Amino acid sequence: MELKGLQPEALWHYFEEICRIPRPSTREEKMAAYLMAFAEKRGFPAKQDEAGNVLISKPASAGMEKTPTVVLQAHMDMVCEKNAGTVHDFEKDPIIPYIEGEWVKAKGTTLGADDGIGMAAQLALLASEDIKHGPLECLFTVNEECGLTGAFALKPGFFKGRILLNLDSEDEGELFIGCAGGMDTVVEMPIEREEPGTGTFAVKITVKGLRGGHSGDDINKGRGNAIKILNRFLWDLNEKYPIRVAEFTGGNLRNAIAREAFASIVFDEKYKEQVRVEFNLYQAEMESVWGVTEPGLKMEMESVNLPEDVLTADCTCRLLNALYACPHGVFAMSYRMPGMVETSTNLAALKMEDKRKIRITSSQRSDINSEKLNIAHMMAAVFRLAQAKVTHGEGYPGWAPNPDSAVLKVAVASYERLFGKKPIVRSIHAGLECGLFLEKYPDMDMISFGPTLRGVHSPDEKVNTKTVEMWWRHLVDILQHIDVLNQ
Repeated sequence: MELKGLQPEALWHYFEEICRIPRPSTREEKMAAYLMAFAEKRGFPAKQDEAGNVLISKPASAGMEKTPTVVLQAHMDMVCEKNAGTVHDFEKDPIIPYIEGEWVKAKGTTLGADDGIGMAAQLALLASEDIKHGPLECLFTVNEECGLTGAFALKPGFFKGRILLNLDSEDEGELFIGCAGGMDTVVEMPIEREEPGTGTFAVKITVKGLRGGHSGDDINKGRGNAIKILNRFLWDLNEKYPIRVAEFTGGNLRNAIAREAFASIVFDEKYKEQVRVEFNLYQAEMESVWGVTEPGLKMEMESVNLPEDVLTADCTCRLLNALYACPHGVFAMSYRMPGMVETSTNLAALKMEDKRKIRITSSQRSDINSEKLNIAHMMAAVFRLAQAKVTHGEGYPGWAPNPDSAVLKVAVASYERLFGKKPIVRSIHAGLECGLFLEKYPDMDMISFGPTLRGVHSPDEKVNTKTVEMWWRHLVDILQHIDVLNQ
């Protein structure tokens, strides 16, 4: 057991079991089967809906039968990101967690504590025989990371409770009572190719080593976007020595900031030395610009064999201009909740899917619906100028804060009792499933909270063990004092 000695022991036991089960977004069948078998072994009522969401119920402890039913909710799926050079098949291979100081990390991949740690807490509570609590309903949703489709598909009446504790937040000591809404914007740019011509030279340029992270929680932390950093250099080169792009790829998932990008380009052989000098200057400049927030930034350039074909001059210019012009990062800060991001956009991924088109994926977030649409329409306008086809996803709603929440008052009192200080109560820029729950259950009273996670949606993901212990104590205490809502 890699995590032996950590407390609470039962939670970490189940977290290790979860790490052994492949659970990429949209591929949660093995995780769901494990949950159903877990419930059957212990005699707990369990059911699964058509979307794949699982609900496991546990009766109240003796003497707490009249306590309000509490729904504990976490999502099954995880973001699957790995470092370049890491050999890992997320559909087959287990995640390998290990302890480093006060943190649990994974070897070369995302850890999946988002939201494996929430599931582990649910399972530990379900398995416990000595923790007093009222009736529990543990809801495990599918595909939170790639569209919240499990929450979208949830039907009214699937669970009975009207108090919900979402276990999918990432800052211990903070209670969340609202979140941003979001949507995706996908670009398909048609391209034309031709032979590179005689007397040309090819190089491959790589940007890697960036921290990446969650496109909601980390968008305001000044982190670099590998696609934007690489494109800036290509755009500059194209202004001085007309280049042709042969290949360009970067990023991966819509809700992760792009950590790596690669491009192969072709230019007149007579510019070899000038391009090398330009690269060295740009590399030094980027290391200076990003030295504080991206100390691991690495840029490499190497000569490669001449490709069979390249984008035409027109296609190269349209692509580089559109990528340079498209917004990325924080668009507006909130005036209603100082210090919180109101609106942002993430240039998430660029893929050359075939010889005829480029696919660009992005996501937009805002706690104001009209501003979410505004930034999405800005993305559309930029790429339509480049003659691209632009489509928007349906999006998901935000969760409007309710500072008078009854369960919030219980959680605040519990935290003060346990730790002698007030928790921070705020909204979050990341998307949570809570907004969708409110659509199906408009009388639901909810909060979201969790231990401290960092580097989420990247191979740097880690969870702080001390805060897991604090969060667990807080969760158990809330459940043991939720009966005050009957008074």
